[in-house]
Amino acid sequence: MTLLLSSLQRLARSLAVLMVACLVVVGAQAQPMAIPKYIAGEHYQVLPEPIKVVADDKIEVMEIFWYGCGHCKDFEPLIVAWQKSMPDDVAFARTPAVWRKQMRPHAALYYVAEALDLPHEVHIDLFNLLIKNRSLNDQKKFAAVFARYGVSSEDFDKLYKSFGTTSKVNKAEKRLRKNYLSQGTPEVVVNGKYRVSSGKGVSQAGMLEVVNFLIELERSAKPVAALSAGAAG
Repeated sequence: MTLLLSSLQRLARSLAVLMVACLVVVGAQAQPMAIPKYIAGEHYQVLPEPIKVVADDKIEVMEIFWYGCGHCKDFEPLIVAWQKSMPDDVAFARTPAVWRKQMRPHAALYYVAEALDLPHEVHIDLFNLLIKNRSLNDQKKFAAVFARYGVSSEDFDKLYKSFGTTSKVNKAEKRLRKNYLSQGTPEVVVNGKYRVSSGKGVSQAGMLEVVNFLIELERSAKPVAALSAGAAG
């Protein structure tokens, strides 16, 4: 009799545990699914094929810009401010837009400034020069901008026409047309997977909010071991 009573008590406890588990599952299913704050196809585009990023251990944020684009100049202080609070597990980079032949010289200017590690002000000067004349292709006028930062015309000309600079421009053009499928500037590509643009209810400041959302999305998809390095900044 004692053995039977003990067995019945164990059975009762097991049934109670089972009922609680069922209630938890039913309750979880009854909860409405959280609606994402930003939606693919509306606030950002998912690229057809993921693109290789510069550093595999970082979440890459790539800005696409053109010195002849007034909207890009307006976006500049926003993206610069965003960079100052950028998390440690995020890597920021830029790529100049190249859709037309006239944009190739402007893209070369970016790579010359990058190679010389010039201060950020040179980019503002180039915006100011090229927004006024989007088709400008005057090497002497370009060299004059760089001369303000102590770059001789000889050094500028050498870098501007170099094989290395030309190769970078070619790669930027291919990346833009084949990989990013960019449709305008400024745009931001997050981790080689998502392209963010302004318009359709997304302001330039809103673009960066979408970027932050996508960074979190990518971070949450990383292995647990990698999360310890995330969001330290």
